[in-house]
Amino acid sequence: MLRRQARLRREYLYRKNIQDKQKTIQEKKDKIKRSLEENIPIHPDLRKDALHLQRKAEWEDAGPELAVAQGTEMGGACGTNEDDEYRWAGVEDPKIVITTSRDPSSRLKMFVKELRLIFPNSQRMNRGNYEMKQLIHACRANDVTDFIIVHEHRGVPDSLVICHLPYGPTAYFTMSDVIMRHDIPDIGTMSEQYPHLVFHNFKTKIGLRAMSILKYLFPVPKEDSKRVITFANHDDYISFRHHTYKKVNGRDIELSEVGPRFQLKLYEIKLGTLDAAAAADTEWALRPYMNTSHKRRFFSDDDGWQQEDDIE
Repeated sequence: MLRRQARLRREYLYRKNIQDKQKTIQEKKDKIKRSLEENIPIHPDLRKDALHLQRKAEWEDAGPELAVAQGTEMGGACGTNEDDEYRWAGVEDPKIVITTSRDPSSRLKMFVKELRLIFPNSQRMNRGNYEMKQLIHACRANDVTDFIIVHEHRGVPDSLVICHLPYGPTAYFTMSDVIMRHDIPDIGTMSEQYPHLVFHNFKTKIGLRAMSILKYLFPVPKEDSKRVITFANHDDYISFRHHTYKKVNGRDIELSEVGPRFQLKLYEIKLGTLDAAAAADTEWALRPYMNTSHKRRFFSDDDGWQQEDDIE
């Protein structure tokens, strides 16, 4: 079993490496084509290979463009990393396991219970003395799609780790401004319908990557679902809100917040799982030098700063 997992992981990394190389070459072709069409100078880094890439583009790009025009192209995610990572998204419902660090406080246990109600098809597991490799191996054996760990500081949840199985990625978030349902008196029960999702202001490559990691934690909802979960980005802080709605007077919509609410800030994405985090490649990380400008944004480009080159 271990040799099979190692072989599948090697095959996945090999496919990803090939896709990354093809993506880099295609981006160069697109830049050269755009420069020729707009009659602007070619970037100095591309001038050496411009003639060779231009000749290749004339022949190699005709096939995919013709397939798109005829409507016979493969699925939108085919040939991408997401095809390996989220190949069953929308076909099968995600299966999630939520746990904590060892010896959690009573408040962290209450918060994990609330998270279990937020994510459909999830179950809470007591961490105990299990090692991370044992937990990940057990989740793989039971077809778990995502493994979530919540950490705390003095009873206050302060970190969220989302590990997608079987290959990754693993996203690390800091958590702040947590208001739990247990702190709100007479809040009532929480609906367990599959929620509709609203994502606001995720525009750059890293923003779309974070959106896909969060989006695939939820199954496809039914049209008549009255439950809405919102992830709103502002200054790279993701605000989580949870509402139910009902129609009033036929047209008007009345929202009722059911909690909990908190803010997330992404600080790292690794291409492996938690049991091999030390050896996994880092796809993106928030470095200290990235905070030199208060106007710099990674998830959106409202201020004109496009953060595309920061993804490794």
